[in-house]
Amino acid sequence: MTTDSPTPDTGAELLPIATTARTRAALRTLIRPDRGLALTGIGILVAATAVGLLVQPLLGRIVDIVADGRPAGDLTLPVVLLVAVAVVQGLTTTLGLTRIARLGETVLARLRERFVERALNLPADRLERAGAGDLTARVTGDVARVAEAVRSALPEMARSVLAILLTLGALALLDVRFLLAALLAVPVQLLTARWYVRRALTLYADQRVANGAQQQQLLETIGGAVTVRGHRLEEQHTERSAGRSRKAVDLTMRSVNLVLGFYGRLHIAEYIGLAAVLIAGFWLVRDGAVSIGTATAAALYFHSLFGPVNAALVLLDDAQSAAAGLARLVGVTDLADQPEPAAGKPAAGKAAAGKAAPASVPRQRIASSEAAVTVHAVSHAYGPGRPVLHEVSLTLEPGEHVALVGTSGAGKSTLARIVAGVQQPTSGTVTAPAGTGSAAAGAGEHPVVLVTQEVHVFTGTLAEDLRLARPDASDADLRTALATVHALDWAEALPDGLATVVGEGGHRLDPARAQQLALARLVLADPALAVLDEATAEAGSAGARVLERSAEAALAGRTALVVAHRLTQAVAADRVVVLEAGRVVESGPHDELRDADGPYAALWRAWSGSRTTTAPHP
Repeated sequence: MTTDSPTPDTGAELLPIATTARTRAALRTLIRPDRGLALTGIGILVAATAVGLLVQPLLGRIVDIVADGRPAGDLTLPVVLLVAVAVVQGLTTTLGLTRIARLGETVLARLRERFVERALNLPADRLERAGAGDLTARVTGDVARVAEAVRSALPEMARSVLAILLTLGALALLDVRFLLAALLAVPVQLLTARWYVRRALTLYADQRVANGAQQQQLLETIGGAVTVRGHRLEEQHTERSAGRSRKAVDLTMRSVNLVLGFYGRLHIAEYIGLAAVLIAGFWLVRDGAVSIGTATAAALYFHSLFGPVNAALVLLDDAQSAAAGLARLVGVTDLADQPEPAAGKPAAGKAAAGKAAPASVPRQRIASSEAAVTVHAVSHAYGPGRPVLHEVSLTLEPGEHVALVGTSGAGKSTLARIVAGVQQPTSGTVTAPAGTGSAAAGAGEHPVVLVTQEVHVFTGTLAEDLRLARPDASDADLRTALATVHALDWAEALPDGLATVVGEGGHRLDPARAQQLALARLVLADPALAVLDEATAEAGSAGARVLERSAEAALAGRTALVVAHRLTQAVAADRVVVLEAGRVVESGPHDELRDADGPYAALWRAWSGSRTTTAPHP
């Protein structure tokens, strides 16, 4: 279960935050595969702590030997035992903490993998509503908080809690009155912990949200710097950034004051407990109930509690901060962990109005005579009052190439993402079965591939970048895919050929080559259905024809839906579908629509009349 996170003054709908109960359940799920490691580590730490508790009685024994005036030789045994205790405790503590640390790192790695996996599957519109800053804050700051807690707080907390419990038991063994005296500090410590926890969780959650809003503002300001300067909005954006920074600083100072008050209350508890144990020791020694050495051991026991008690309570600070971060991470994983609708049932309907549902049903192999893609009454809105698609229905036959055209904002990209399965429609169904087209042999793994104009070149060798689509591809397969999209010549001309490092810090690929790389990955994936969303738009006029030829070759023999950036792509398609204000207003072959004097004819006249000599009439 998750709750909506507080929304800052950005207008963004932030990603949800998991409830405390859900966060605990997720943590148990993460730890469950390593229960044996957890139990072993805790068991070793119990043994190490128990051995360490022998120090105080041995020191008390030395005090009694000296107080009784006994020979110096009597000190040999307790001193030797003290050395042995130190060695054994050191070894067992190291082993136990190592196992606990290994448990923490394993759980942290599992959490990171789960978070990344689920974040990549989030609907695009959900991420757009939240803004990049919220997700960035979670994947950086929140993960760092949890990682810090796992590496430092978790082992220290485990050792501190064990030390506290066993030390209190040792005090009771000396004399139960020592334990009762020591427990006088507990009410103050519990009240301190309660006072702190009630304030810390909300404060740290607000702090993380404020940091996310601050990052979002910085990303928007820096990313749109040219626009900001062009409209002379520097002052407004600077003030907005400063305001969100001030809010983050104010929350940080509140957390500092909270921690200072926390420490002050802990010191009061220490003084109360130590005074009570010393007074109890004085009365018990005076009455002959215990020896001076026993009273000394009791005082040392309580004094030794200062470290673990303070550590455990102080670690509440890290624990609360980490818990807030963990709740934000679990909120993302739960958001993406939505059940698929049953085959044949609508992804969402009037009975479930307002609830997002997966964009497609489970794909099944069908005979080539059946439709490759069926879109039925699909509607979508990016929030209340922002409809983009209105009950769009569309059928793509196996091997058919359909071009989507329309003015900006008509809903072309939204429909393309829904058909590709990366966007959830508000209502309606999309059935895109595998096993059709050229990918019949391998479409089970890659039934649909989406290629957009925003292409990312991953850091690594060119061969590694290509193998993202098919890890088992041979070098010959890679060259064949590059040759298919007319990219083999420039790829082999790179300094190290397929072994050339590309991406961040490597050889820079221009937009046209980066897009050809994406198309080569599509060829390697060999999907039953390919969706191209203005995949040639970034090349500019000079590279447009080259990319169009590359795209045409990549789509050969497979079903394709193409959001046409240039109408030459519509001319080459088997059918043209015209969207206007989120509705299908025309559908048919290019020649038929061009001569029909409808919306497509108007688009064609406007486009063909504005072309330069570099883009001749087909």
